[in-house]
Amino acid sequence: MKNKAIVGNILLIITALIWGCAFVAQSVGMDYVGPFTFNGTRCIIGGIVLIIANIIFDAVKKKNGTYRKPSAEEKKELVKGGIICGIIIFVASTVQQFGIAQTTVGKAGFISVLYILIVPFFGLLLKQKLPKMIWICCVLALAGLYLLCMNESFTLSKGDFTVLISAVAFAVHILAIDHFAPKVDCVKLSCIQFLVGGSICILCMFIFEKPNISSILNAWLPILYAGALSGGVGYTLQTVAQKWTKPSVASLLMSLESVFAVLAGAVILRQIPTLRETAGCILMFISIIIIQLPEKRKENK
Repeated sequence: MKNKAIVGNILLIITALIWGCAFVAQSVGMDYVGPFTFNGTRCIIGGIVLIIANIIFDAVKKKNGTYRKPSAEEKKELVKGGIICGIIIFVASTVQQFGIAQTTVGKAGFISVLYILIVPFFGLLLKQKLPKMIWICCVLALAGLYLLCMNESFTLSKGDFTVLISAVAFAVHILAIDHFAPKVDCVKLSCIQFLVGGSICILCMFIFEKPNISSILNAWLPILYAGALSGGVGYTLQTVAQKWTKPSVASLLMSLESVFAVLAGAVILRQIPTLRETAGCILMFISIIIIQLPEKRKENK
């Protein structure tokens, strides 16, 4: 069991690396195609990869004798969840894509991961009290956001603000996944949400953009990376790894996505953060880590 936990941790680090580098792919892809074209093609590719993954997983379950045919109610819940999550992922990924086009990869990576801090605040709508630690983390995160993004006029740039809005949308997506995941097969749910989100993006692509095959082919590498690796392979690795890793450890390891985004932006795109921006990243990362520690302590207890 210990060996499986180690393997799970390694897979989650690889997943965080894939997702962190995906910010580079999203940024580069915008040099060739519009946001709807990029997200539409990447989501459809991700959905196709997950269809293959579902076929493989079902075959393995049948071979092991653990396959169980879903009930009519479970199928209904799966379709319902896939459509709802697909609509949310369309909104979140589209807003994020517009923001990435106007900011650096490193900033986008750290601002996007703020959904970890935003999720608990939705509990206030349900009249849930927030622990003091969450408020402390939010102060740290805001201080980090100030150092990372605020300009001389004390305002967020348009790109940074847009990515921040996408982080709120991703927080809503997390809550939707949290609602449907215990009731259905997670990989199938993800597959449907990608196909739904991708289909809406494709529709918007023809309405608001002028797509052409040559531009899409020019962006084939970032699209393929974001779709097949970040969407299909990344989510599959996460699903497999989380069976062997504690939830608190998994969330901490996947938080490394923001760190890998900064490193990938610096190495691949030469977007070197300033000392002030680095300090902001450190403060934000500390807040992201600390907010997940209470869950870890409770789990250990």
